[in-house]
Parts: sequence; structure tokens; C-alpha cells
Amino acid sequence: MKHLLLLLLAVTPVLAQDLEAQKKKALEAAAKSQLEVRLDQPYAGTDNPKQKVDLYLPKKRNTDKPLPVVALIHGGGWVHGDRLGYSATAIRIARTGDYATVAVGYRLTEEARWPAQVYDCKAAIRWVRAHAKEFNLDPDKIAVMGSSAGGHLSSLIGTSGDVKELEGDLGPNTAFSSRVHCVVNHCGPEDFTQALMFGKDNQPTLNDNAVIGLLGGNFMEKHAEAVAASPVTYVTKDDPPFITFHGSADKRVAFLHAQAIHSALQKVGVPSILIPITDGGHSSVSNPEVVTRSKQFIDKTLRGIEVTIDPTPIPALPEKQK
Repeated sequence: MKHLLLLLLAVTPVLAQDLEAQKKKALEAAAKSQLEVRLDQPYAGTDNPKQKVDLYLPKKRNTDKPLPVVALIHGGGWVHGDRLGYSATAIRIARTGDYATVAVGYRLTEEARWPAQVYDCKAAIRWVRAHAKEFNLDPDKIAVMGSSAGGHLSSLIGTSGDVKELEGDLGPNTAFSSRVHCVVNHCGPEDFTQALMFGKDNQPTLNDNAVIGLLGGNFMEKHAEAVAASPVTYVTKDDPPFITFHGSADKRVAFLHAQAIHSALQKVGVPSILIPITDGGHSSVSNPEVVTRSKQFIDKTLRGIEVTIDPTPIPALPEKQK
């Protein structure tokens, strides 16, 4: 035990040091892109470093009107990752002068299990609305985008805007809505009553550590939790438009999850676009064409830009180009 404690004490400063280095790098990159950055903004009324957002604002806006907002939710299997991992994306979108961006932090499963993650993310959306006037943001034009676990949370925010049980009571801004106006879903898990990943011989497996960490057991042992944590559970006709990108050969989050959310949305008449990445794995959503079409979707939905989004599948890049 003593040796373990010494190891933890040795590792912790390194991790903190790495985090500070990431912050410095993000600030330097933002400055080069003519952005104002507000790091570490608390949304839950706590000092928890995970319950904070980073706000990126263009110094040169293309309009005097309040800016639409793109909220970014990181992946990492609900157990890894940090909002600073989305700093490059936040900067890329904000430096256009057309949007403000918010990178959202949330408690990971080693600290808190479901539904803490969605409570946090919804509190972050409410923070955006509560501070809209202060930063000249448009509270009626908020997109949410995420990859993998972040895609799951983005999708869940999109489908559960009318679900009181998933709102939580975090922070000082509970009078504000957590609804969003469009969802960009990159390979997110959508139905936890189905196998998330496939193991040996391409057979579904129950032994998914990420799901067990989130729900407290596999989807057979924690069936009620699996249903409650699934974005498909809450699909209704008043949900916002979705666009979903997913590798057809994804072994980490099976392609059937993309098909499930797309089918459920279409069934009730919610605009939904599903774009497979042909033969693509879990990382194939980093394809530049995914970036292009994601932005087109946000431009069209939040800013009314007339653009035709190509719905055809995107060929996966060769491994060396990913």
C-alpha cells in the first residue's frame, strides 16, 4: 500500500503538469487564431475540474448579431479524455468568425457512474444560455457535437430534451433549458440493449469494460440502466435534426448503433442523415470529408446557409493517411 501511495503521488504532479502544458498550448493556438478564450468556467456550482467548460470566442466576428454556439463533448469511453482534447476543433470552428465554441468537461466513470455524465453535459448547455447575453451568444442556436462516448452524450442531449429524469439539478442555472438545435454524432453508442463491440470471430461480447464502467454492469445485468442510458429510448418527433457519421467496419462501436438512431429518428419524422464511412474503423470519423460535411450541416441548421449535404458514403482513408 505504501508503494502504491508513493506511485500515485509521483504520477499526480506529472498529470497536472501535462494538463497545464495542454492549456498553454491551447491558449497559444487560440491567440494565433485571433480568439478570446475563457478556460475553466464552472457550470455546476463546484470546484470540480471536470465540471467546467472552455469558451472560445472570435475577436473578429462576421456579424454584430449574437453568435450561434457549437458545444463539443469529448470521447474516451466515459473513463478517459478531457475537454482540452477538443481545443483544436474548437479553435478551427471559432476562428471562422461565425461561431462561438464551448468544449465541455464532465465527470468520468471512475468518479461517478451514469447518469452523472448527462447531468453534467446538460448543466453545461444551461451555462451557455445563462451567459448568452454576457458573451453575445444566441441561446436559440446551439449545436452539440461529439465522437464515440461524446457522440453518445451528444445524441442523448438531443433526444432527451423533454425528459425530466435526465436533467439533474446541478448548478445555479436550472431555470434555463438544456435543449439543443442540432446534433452531430460521430460513431456514438445509441442503444445499450445491443452489444457495443464485437470480439473474437466477430461475435458480440458482453464484456465491454467501458459499458460496465458506465452502467455498473453489462447490458444484461443492468438492463434498466441500459435502456435509460440509450439515446434511442427517448426519440420523439420534436427532437432536433441529426447527422451521424460511422465507420461501417467499426469494431469498437458497432455500425448497428448508427442505423438504430437513424431509423428511430426517421420513423417519427425527425430530419436525420446517416453517412457511413465505407470499411472505416472507429477512428475513421477523423476523415477530412467528415469535417467538411459536419460543418455544412451546422451551417445549414444554425445559420440557414443554403447547402446540399452529400449523403453518399465516404470511402475510408488508407491506414497511413488516417
